[in-house]
Amino acid sequence: MKVIITGVAGFIGSSLAKAHLDQGDEVIGVDNFCTGKQRNLDLLHGLNFINANIVDCIPLLPETAEMIYHFASPASPEKYMAQALNTMEVNTTGTLRLLDYSRRVGARLVFASTSEVYGDPLVSPQHETYWGNVNPIGPRSVYDEAKRFGETLIAHYQRERLADAAIVRIFNTYGPNMDPYDGRVVSNFIRQALQGKPLTIYGSGEQTRSFCFIDDLVRGIQALGKSNILGPINLGNPEERTLLNLASLVIETTNSKSTLEFLGLPEDDPKQRRPDISQARQLLSWEPEVDIVSGITRTADWISLAIKD
Repeated sequence: MKVIITGVAGFIGSSLAKAHLDQGDEVIGVDNFCTGKQRNLDLLHGLNFINANIVDCIPLLPETAEMIYHFASPASPEKYMAQALNTMEVNTTGTLRLLDYSRRVGARLVFASTSEVYGDPLVSPQHETYWGNVNPIGPRSVYDEAKRFGETLIAHYQRERLADAAIVRIFNTYGPNMDPYDGRVVSNFIRQALQGKPLTIYGSGEQTRSFCFIDDLVRGIQALGKSNILGPINLGNPEERTLLNLASLVIETTNSKSTLEFLGLPEDDPKQRRPDISQARQLLSWEPEVDIVSGITRTADWISLAIKD
């Protein structure tokens, strides 16, 4: 199978590329390294790489393809707020151009949306039918609303039968190949613990998140890609825990002497994240398998090497 992955130098994109390469597929990856890392590509033997912005790269793509994964976007709050215009462009204009390309070559497209479309949710767990509670003009809206509009584009092409396109809503994901300095809570906590620095917690630490290991997520994304399901489909771990609990787990797992440092809560930071994955279970026969202790251990082993490079 010929597969195109945008954002291939990113955490999820590179992990997805490796899975397809290991299965013997031909993979064309696109990235411009706005947040992706060259080291994520170094082990992707056989990758056909295009160094370009997804908005401009359509003429460089092959005339035939069977699968397109659109994962090109800054994804951590620190990164997407620093690259606001780029974040909005790749999720709107980039999505539209890939939809037209998908229609032309007859490839299935999977759009990487996010749990951020639910905003600061008023219901829990979050089911795909929940419309969300998003501030359309807040600092996080450059990502939240760009993803929501990307979903709107996908939904229009679905309704008009213009393209075979699906939406995956990704909840917090962690694992090897994460950027230790990307500003996400798992990478922050592990890096700080390994360096003996205080673990920075924004707010009281009572806000909750649900953490899915990368191998589980990739398996779910591939299952969606191979199906005829349009989505949106939540993919994430339904096990909910507070950030205080996560901090304690990281300190214990890494045998760290780190303490905790509490800082102010960022604007529009969600108080709760927990996916309802009943649709993924029913339609894709998918659910996460890697427990949090094993996942944190494997991630810490990788980050310990990454921060020494």
